[in-house]
Amino acid sequence: MASASDRRDEAVEPDGFVVLVPPGDRIHFLDWGGASAPAIVLVHGLAATALGWATAARRLTAVGHVVAMDLRGHGLSDSPTEPGAYDLDVLASDVVAVAEAAGGDATSSVVLAGHGFGAIVAAVAAAVLGRRCRGLVLVDGGLSDVAETTGIDVEEFLRGIDEPPEVMRSMTAYLADRRAWDPASWDGDEEKAARAAVVETPAGRLVPVTRPHALEACVRSMFEYRPAETVAAVAAPIVAIRRRAGADADASAASAASAARPHAAIDVIEVDAPGHNLLRYRPDEVVAAIAQVATLRAGR
Repeated sequence: MASASDRRDEAVEPDGFVVLVPPGDRIHFLDWGGASAPAIVLVHGLAATALGWATAARRLTAVGHVVAMDLRGHGLSDSPTEPGAYDLDVLASDVVAVAEAAGGDATSSVVLAGHGFGAIVAAVAAAVLGRRCRGLVLVDGGLSDVAETTGIDVEEFLRGIDEPPEVMRSMTAYLADRRAWDPASWDGDEEKAARAAVVETPAGRLVPVTRPHALEACVRSMFEYRPAETVAAVAAPIVAIRRRAGADADASAASAASAARPHAAIDVIEVDAPGHNLLRYRPDEVVAAIAQVATLRAGR
């Protein structure tokens, strides 16, 4: 059985592509290549980009054809402004389009993995794919109703997502802030991912690369997500890797989502981590979880 490689070369860069989705929007994705099948599609979280998956992506090429996408409104993907452009079913259709562009066509199987908000989008996409989805990996997201577990409404959440002005005053200040979250896990991949999430103005200040209207619309979609309904519709095996439960509400929500799948329990893996970004803090466990579902026999 193939296994994920422990080796990664930060000098290896993926190829970039776009896939057109109706009515002509371009969805950008990075292609690391790898084994011919299955297609492994990686979906980032709010205000991030495909580069956040770089460390995991390089290692997963041993078990599948690995791509990571920029959600619409993020990174190098288009950012439409029409109403409903960031509804979960639309975002999920973008994931399916990327999967098909990466080789996960009607005769092939697809593994989906998402982080945070990307886990929600990946879960909806897995339900759409049905039997074409070989497995779904939820990385610190996708199991909980956000309003119930945070105890706040969408408006309060939106008021709290702006970066502090002192962090955005310069690239130096911004990178220092990101490195300080956990110096031990800061490396070249993390710096590239951090740089990809912002744009430097001529005056030297930074602005997020995620368009404000897109971020707000994605947050509103996140608050509309009902995990039990979605995961119950996913036919594929589901592995969820998450920070160790620190709140009863969060644990209860995860249990409720798992109970909604009487045909197949969700394999929940809890890890200790200093923050939400398990792609950075616990890459070994994330890679292992994705490799676990990628190496299942198709149709199992």
